[in-house]
Amino acid sequence: METVTENPSYKLELTSSPHIHSRWSTQYAMWLVVISLIPAVITAVLIFEWYQLVIISVSIATAIGTESLIKYIRNRKLTINDGSGVITGLLLALILPPNFSLFGTVIGAVIAISLGKEVFGGLGYNIFNPALAGRAFLQASFPVAMTTWTIPNFAVDATTTATPLAAMKFDKIYTSFSPLFLGNIGGSIGETSALAVIIGGVFLIAMGVVNWRIPLSMLIGIVLFGGILWLIDPTKNPDPVFHIFSGGFLFGMFFMATDWVTSPITAKGMWIFGIGISLLVVLIRVYGGLPEGVMFSILFMNGFVPLINRFTQPKTFGAVK
Repeated sequence: METVTENPSYKLELTSSPHIHSRWSTQYAMWLVVISLIPAVITAVLIFEWYQLVIISVSIATAIGTESLIKYIRNRKLTINDGSGVITGLLLALILPPNFSLFGTVIGAVIAISLGKEVFGGLGYNIFNPALAGRAFLQASFPVAMTTWTIPNFAVDATTTATPLAAMKFDKIYTSFSPLFLGNIGGSIGETSALAVIIGGVFLIAMGVVNWRIPLSMLIGIVLFGGILWLIDPTKNPDPVFHIFSGGFLFGMFFMATDWVTSPITAKGMWIFGIGISLLVVLIRVYGGLPEGVMFSILFMNGFVPLINRFTQPKTFGAVK
């Protein structure tokens, strides 16, 4: 075998770590996430009818268009093929109310890409989850539209016009397990069916796209904190099972909190991150003025990720404390 000295045409390339390569790529992982969301899209159409596909298509197209325009203005390489824009648009659409206006959908997608991602420098640099940032903007700008829910196709009574969390918090009406599990309830486009979300989430964990520590820590946290309050006063506080299967907890647990960029990179940090999210979710749902708290809890903990990474760094081998 020839060496560098024997053949001067060979060049040595010095790069920083890491130097380990695998079959994984950003594009490969992003499209696996898209595949994992197919069950949620299918159930959304079955429960809330085909118009939800229009909302999803408009959200994805706007996200891709906004990202392309910003890249062009900044004279940066287009990265449409990596799938990050598609993911942002799809996730945003699935956490919107059914039959949401297309105008509002466009605004949310523009904000998610521009202020949620590109303003920080693009993919890999954003601090907050872009889809949740877009939804938070819509929640503040269009509070009525963002809390107007559609009656499911298989509704059995009028109480399904409200989300189970709202019915529990304001009317003390508890939804049974079966509608929560299958999705025959009021709620966001892709969050109502726990079964569809679990299928997609388990697929991502099995494929190694997301780290199992964050979902598991969130489950432990919701059972612990929700269970304590339920044991203290079961007449006023919902049980942990209701916390898990209602609202956007499962969707946030599998698809939002596990975002590579906005979640901790250390094993210990992931546990702190997930448990912290669940603590905030329970506090907001039980004591806050809003029935749901997953979005704000994840965004809040996103802001602490740099600190969590800093203080949970593993000890360097051979280092002396």
